[in-house]
Amino acid sequence: MTDLEVGEVDAESSSPTPEAAPLYGGPRLQPAHFEPAHVPIEVARYGTESYTLPVGSPGKVGILELGFELRGQGDSQRTELVHHYQKAPLQIMKPLYYNTLRPDMPYTYLITTGGGVLHNDRQRMDLTFGEGTSAFITTQAHTKVYRMVSGYATSIINIDVAEGAYVEYLPDPLIPYANSRFYQHLTARVHPDATLLVGETVYAGRLTRGERYAFDAYASDLEVRRPDDHGGEPVAIDRVRLVPRDGRVGGDAVLGGRDIVSSLYVVTPLQPAARVAAALHDAVAKVVAASSDDSVRFGVSVLPADAGAWLRYAGDDTVTSLAAQTGAAAAVHELLTGRPAPLVRK
Repeated sequence: MTDLEVGEVDAESSSPTPEAAPLYGGPRLQPAHFEPAHVPIEVARYGTESYTLPVGSPGKVGILELGFELRGQGDSQRTELVHHYQKAPLQIMKPLYYNTLRPDMPYTYLITTGGGVLHNDRQRMDLTFGEGTSAFITTQAHTKVYRMVSGYATSIINIDVAEGAYVEYLPDPLIPYANSRFYQHLTARVHPDATLLVGETVYAGRLTRGERYAFDAYASDLEVRRPDDHGGEPVAIDRVRLVPRDGRVGGDAVLGGRDIVSSLYVVTPLQPAARVAAALHDAVAKVVAASSDDSVRFGVSVLPADAGAWLRYAGDDTVTSLAAQTGAAAAVHELLTGRPAPLVRK
């Protein structure tokens, strides 16, 4: 009798050999699904050895999948959550429809049950928005990246926005604690006839405790691209590598010692890029003029091929920063939808 491959039948015994055991937790809990394809050396050099729970342990891998589609007819048509998979510590609240001017648009809050990000945590979110949908995604609170004895943490975020969709992804600020190291990779695939607002804010640390640039490393890659069936060309690519030394990150060309950095990208065909850029600039300039924070520096620029515009903001005061980011997003919301943005409840 010759050797058999797994699953083949021995003609003499008429019984199959044992098949390979199913993967623990299914394909979603395999490293190929939740590990980034590449981790920047600034973060990766801390390795994955752990004195407590290693990568892949229960509670260390958070998975969230959300799919939105249009449902209903006529005036009753609205965007609804039609696909939902979650694995702790990532989860959501039930989508809310509290915007009376846009009763078709759900507001969804992302939650982490662990209270923050710990060493060797791995998170992945896949957010899909079908044709003609409208949705707002945010976090319940600031994202806290806790002190790490060993290893590092990562987050993968994939956003797919189909033709005619309008999506705002505006999470609260991220706070890297002392001795933390974190890498986030966000990839958005946006149809040429779709709109996406995507924002990011990072603090220098726990500012109210006087903790500034005590984290070990923070890295992020943000990529906005066209879908593969529309060439897959990049619209915007933003690489961030922050490695503090002596309580600072880089020089004047990086942050100039400021405590907060924010970015807001607006990819849209609904208005010319120059009008979007003007709305961003005027909204932030109004906030800065009304504040007493003379540390603020900001700039606005259009994206290639008239695809939209983006804003970068740096300052020291958290209240001014929040007002600037909120005001900029609200101004663009009104410009693109023709309706004032609601007060987002937290």
